[in-house]
Amino acid sequence: MIKEVVLATKNQGKIKEFTELLSPVFGKVLSLREFNSLPEIVEDGETFGENALKKARVISKLTHKITLADDSGLEVDALGGRPGVFSSRYAGENAGDEENINKLLQELKGAANRNARFVCCLALVFPDGKEITVEGRCEGVIVEEPKGKGGFGYDPVFYLPELNKTMAELTLEEKNLLSHRSRAVNALIMYLNGQKD
Repeated sequence: MIKEVVLATKNQGKIKEFTELLSPVFGKVLSLREFNSLPEIVEDGETFGENALKKARVISKLTHKITLADDSGLEVDALGGRPGVFSSRYAGENAGDEENINKLLQELKGAANRNARFVCCLALVFPDGKEITVEGRCEGVIVEEPKGKGGFGYDPVFYLPELNKTMAELTLEEKNLLSHRSRAVNALIMYLNGQKD
């Protein structure tokens, strides 16, 4: 068990999900909301992995603590993998979930192939410079209109055929069993447990 980790995000949805998922290996999960003077980190990497590592390295260096950062987003086959690393700002820098979803649905109008996946890359950086990166994926289909009140981001239009529900129709417990974030966290936990043996 690692006593404490800083989660490099202020996103309440992510904080809630990660705190739940990380409890088996981290005693205490702090978020950027608990630090006043940390700068906003520009996510200018070309991949989820580059962005996650950049965030984790900067925050670990500033706080001198073990830091976990994620970069995650949606890849849609019919859009050549977009929105990808631009998922959270797809409809513009200050766009909210609704605007991003509307842009996505507009671009997919009439598309026969609506296959998509959520991807999450996690980077765990230690103050001594050690770095671990893992990835998790969740396959689904983009539906034509939002359904469900849970989750955040693209959850209301991300449909899971095996469950006959969108991600936003799942309980947090259900989502944490199969989401891209939970799969990435599981990969990290397996890695950390392997390291201890």
